[in-house]
Amino acid sequence: MQEKYIDETKQGEAFAIAERPENSKKLFLESYGCQMNFSDSEIVASILNEQGYNTTMKVEEADLILLNTCSIREKAEQTVRMRLAQFKKLKKEKPNMTVGVLGCMAERLKTKFLEEEQLVDLVVGPDAYRDLPNLLKETDDGRDAINVILSKEETYADINPVRLGGNGVTAFVTITRGCDNMCTFCVVPFTRGRERSRDPHSIIEECKDLANNGYKEITLLGQNVDSYLWYGGGPKKDFAKASEMQKATAVNFAQLLDLVAKAVPEMRIRFSTSNPQDMSLDVFRTMAKHDNICKYVHLPVQSGSNNMLEAMNRQHTREEYLELIRKAKEIVPEVAFSQDMIVGFCNETEEDHQDTLSLMKEVEYDYGYMFAYSERPGTPAHKKMEDNIPADVKQRRLAEIIALQGELSRMRMKSYVGRMHKVLIEGTSRKNENQWKGRNSQNAVCVFDKLEGQEIGDIVEVFVYDNTQGTLLGRITE
Repeated sequence: MQEKYIDETKQGEAFAIAERPENSKKLFLESYGCQMNFSDSEIVASILNEQGYNTTMKVEEADLILLNTCSIREKAEQTVRMRLAQFKKLKKEKPNMTVGVLGCMAERLKTKFLEEEQLVDLVVGPDAYRDLPNLLKETDDGRDAINVILSKEETYADINPVRLGGNGVTAFVTITRGCDNMCTFCVVPFTRGRERSRDPHSIIEECKDLANNGYKEITLLGQNVDSYLWYGGGPKKDFAKASEMQKATAVNFAQLLDLVAKAVPEMRIRFSTSNPQDMSLDVFRTMAKHDNICKYVHLPVQSGSNNMLEAMNRQHTREEYLELIRKAKEIVPEVAFSQDMIVGFCNETEEDHQDTLSLMKEVEYDYGYMFAYSERPGTPAHKKMEDNIPADVKQRRLAEIIALQGELSRMRMKSYVGRMHKVLIEGTSRKNENQWKGRNSQNAVCVFDKLEGQEIGDIVEVFVYDNTQGTLLGRITE
């Protein structure tokens, strides 16, 4: 599984929500990594809001500091360790402060943080957030607290997440947790456990609630949304043991997408992340049927080489991936794709690298997330394969795919020029306070001059007259 990542060299994102006057304690909550972590942080804030904690953006006034962490790449872990070292110094000045680590690093490093490095008081894995009140009582009594038990059932379906930060217009709705795919380079199945899906009724109710509260766009979220399969609860791997009635009434991702589109027809719907081996053409047929489902799919491929795909245990071939893209474009001609790509995986040859470049040219991605391979402890690749591609070769190959994606992005952005686009206003442009920014159905960012009477959350018709590599330049036409 791969998702959109913030710059791993930067500090994480901290959020604050409206204060409850009756709450007396302060929570500083910082998130790193993928969209799932940010969504999980909203669940954590909701649980602790009920326990007397208001959020704060000022770390020095916090009674509780929590870092929701990422283990996907080494840089992300290094950033968190440096941040924890800062908090350790702060804790000397404020000894009653509690510091905790949540998420994937918590599960992976467990007692190392607590006992060996003594950086934190609290370690909580992705499936144990309900236990936070009990764990905090243990820290209040002067004991270190840990719960990293992975669950086959937990989906937090009954918790209505507090929306942290954001623009009040777009929101994440988690539909699955965990991953069964066991890609050899990936630590997620070990830190987040088995795939399980959330009750569709609770998903639809959350979407309706967001619509009633003024949100205009939702992203259905999971490690692998295409694997969504609700048959009454339990891991997807146990579906074969389900009763005939459960199998007959099961809901898959295409069906869930259809239900959500009908339930909130005025909202735009996106989803992330998809996996080629599980992506059904029915998803694209559903996308074609509903105007409110955005015509964009993030479809990680990781490599264009069959040799590398097999070594990565990706469960799909180059040919199958390209055929899926071809058929998707037949069903939804205006669909756009983005990618995740890893260069320099174990034993990658120059021919393998050229296969990746040629696949990128054939698909013509709008944009992508590209990385040089870094070993993650505990993964099958770390245990059984040699990380044998020199760093300078990795960086050269990475530079080549980034350069190619830049060319493809300019070409794809240019294809949107000279046309009208429906754009959801998400906020003010970072570069010009007199301009709005938003995205079209294909997820391309568009900036355009503000006009009187417009506000965040409006969907407006924008004529795109020019583009840069990653941005559409538009104007409102009378």
